[in-house]
Amino acid sequence: MEQNTVTVAISSDFLTAFAALPRKIQGKVTDFINKFRNNPIAPGINYEKINSAMDDKICSVRLDGTYRGIVARQEETGVYLLLWVDHHDEAYDWAARKKCVVNKLTGNIQIFDVITDTAVESGGEPNLFSMASNDSLIELGVPEELVPFVKSFKNTSEFYQAKHSLPTDAYEVLEYLANGFPLDEVKELFHKETVPEAGADDLAKALQSDGSKTSFVVLEGEDELRRMMAEPLEKWRIFLHPAQRQLVEKDFSGSYHVLGGAGTGKTVVAMHRAKYLASKLSGKQRILFTTFTANLAGDIKDNLRKICSVEELRRIEVIHLDAWVGQFLRQHGYTYTIVYDDKAYAVWEEAISQSGEDIGFSKDFYADEWSKVVAAQESFTQEQYLKASRIGRGTRLDRKKRMQVWNVFGEYIALMKEKQIRDVDTAMYECRLILEKNLQEAPYAAIIVDEGQDFSSNAYRLLRAIAGAEHPNDIFIVGDAHQRIYKKRAVLSKCGINVRGRSSRLRINYRTTEEIRKYAFAFLKDINFDNLDDEYEGEERCQSLTHGAYPDIQNFKSAAEEYAFIVDEVKRLTEEGIDQKDICLVARTHSLLDDYVKAFRDAGMLAYEIKRTKLDDRNFEGVRIATMHRVKGLEFQYMFIAAANNRVIPFATAIDDTDEVSRLSSLISEKCLLYVALTRAQKAAYITSYGTPSEFLPK
Repeated sequence: MEQNTVTVAISSDFLTAFAALPRKIQGKVTDFINKFRNNPIAPGINYEKINSAMDDKICSVRLDGTYRGIVARQEETGVYLLLWVDHHDEAYDWAARKKCVVNKLTGNIQIFDVITDTAVESGGEPNLFSMASNDSLIELGVPEELVPFVKSFKNTSEFYQAKHSLPTDAYEVLEYLANGFPLDEVKELFHKETVPEAGADDLAKALQSDGSKTSFVVLEGEDELRRMMAEPLEKWRIFLHPAQRQLVEKDFSGSYHVLGGAGTGKTVVAMHRAKYLASKLSGKQRILFTTFTANLAGDIKDNLRKICSVEELRRIEVIHLDAWVGQFLRQHGYTYTIVYDDKAYAVWEEAISQSGEDIGFSKDFYADEWSKVVAAQESFTQEQYLKASRIGRGTRLDRKKRMQVWNVFGEYIALMKEKQIRDVDTAMYECRLILEKNLQEAPYAAIIVDEGQDFSSNAYRLLRAIAGAEHPNDIFIVGDAHQRIYKKRAVLSKCGINVRGRSSRLRINYRTTEEIRKYAFAFLKDINFDNLDDEYEGEERCQSLTHGAYPDIQNFKSAAEEYAFIVDEVKRLTEEGIDQKDICLVARTHSLLDDYVKAFRDAGMLAYEIKRTKLDDRNFEGVRIATMHRVKGLEFQYMFIAAANNRVIPFATAIDDTDEVSRLSSLISEKCLLYVALTRAQKAAYITSYGTPSEFLPK
């Protein structure tokens, strides 16, 4: 180490403690940290020894007459770690039993309580971790001196209560064991191909390990420090789990695919991946970051501003794919409009009428047949359609009926040309043809795809064309089939995107409590979900590291009683100090939302609606309200799933009764929608109904 070289790092726990301080004190602490970052050995830094401390590296620094920061300093390596901040007495109490060491097996910095009064009873009821030997626990990263403490836990309640006494990395491993994961599977899950050379208790070297970067960040610039302290709870901006960091920073020989349940940080990985790749670009190279809906693209753009430099942000184009298609077509002289929903259905009704065919199929059937057979297989002529595969379509069609169906399609194609409109599948197809006719260097160095499960085959074929010939790091896709709410399905390999052998799954849920996660996932029990590449997987192997109550399920006789309960509960939460911006109510339809807005207003409360083209602007006060579709990709401390009534969830008109296959597909989409809405909750969730409750809810 060069003389006078120092490294100052801040811990995740410090930011948690900082967020709880009064605003006035936060400003004072931020100013202190900036001075401390510049020179932690300056004469003005008042270090105070903690006489009762278990670790002589741990001491306090005076912030003012009342508040103290807790620091671990290792002068021989020049490392200073900011660990905690609080009132004088509380800070000293926190520090008294703490120890800061480098785990020699994992190479990670570990902060934990020294427990000296543990007694492990022999015989009788087995303890919670009796499946693991002492050596196995040590191998998994549990400090040797904490093994007796870990072995003393009789049940999960005792273990959860001890969370803040254990090192973060060790607690994560133990969480899996505590919830029934086999020891061998846990060892494999946390196996490191290369063991870092931790050596002695060297904090400087340990700060470089991926495990340490989960909990510590080195302070390098004042601007970044100010941004960090302004939003101390937005830890996703700063800390990445080793499994996430590996995906962010690794070079892949081609496309890569990341799976993971709700709350596992897929979008966080995608954003950090975009930042990382952007930092490596030169010249005029750019990255396309695309997702399925406009509001998600807007949220991602806002969040990228929080982690990217101006230059990195300049190189990342964030746009949802439909908008990119419209933009591209306009640039190439196409003047038609892309239509959706009611406007598209009106064209189908006209096509059916003009065709003269009367075979009893609804406009929904024709729209689905067009999307899932014609567009998916690019069978845009009668001859191609007659040969197209209809595997997975419930309604059987003989050759005669296919001819009749095509007559409707022929009218539909003619009407699109006449009215100068296109559905999005047709627009994507034509867009790809333009790209392939004008072969040139790919316009983007890489493409990042969020919410990949919602993209169609046409969308992926288009993305393949945009990316150009397969090359390193070309397409990075994150997605989860459990969150497929738009009934689209693609097989990546059939769209020219090869991810075989280049795919992984995130398994730690950072958002939702384990109790809410389990309850939500139960809605999807016994449903087979694909991995987005024509393979099906068993039970989701995911684990949350936080715990709380199961969702509160309430049924009322009338809507008025339900409104009263929700209003009273929101008032109670507000009185407990919860910001109304952190509370969200969702309902299945826009018309239902109007009733809840009125209920809040009648109670003198503000309600802010998140819409398709209106982001969650945190400058506006009030309880957030949205349809279930609109909260995808968002998160709130408290979620209310309201009007979970019969024929509302699932929504009666969303169920396609054309045939049994279509009906089951519709029901799965509705279950996925409920799963998505419920897993937006961080701390607690409510599901309320009036009259007859949803058939999805437990009886």
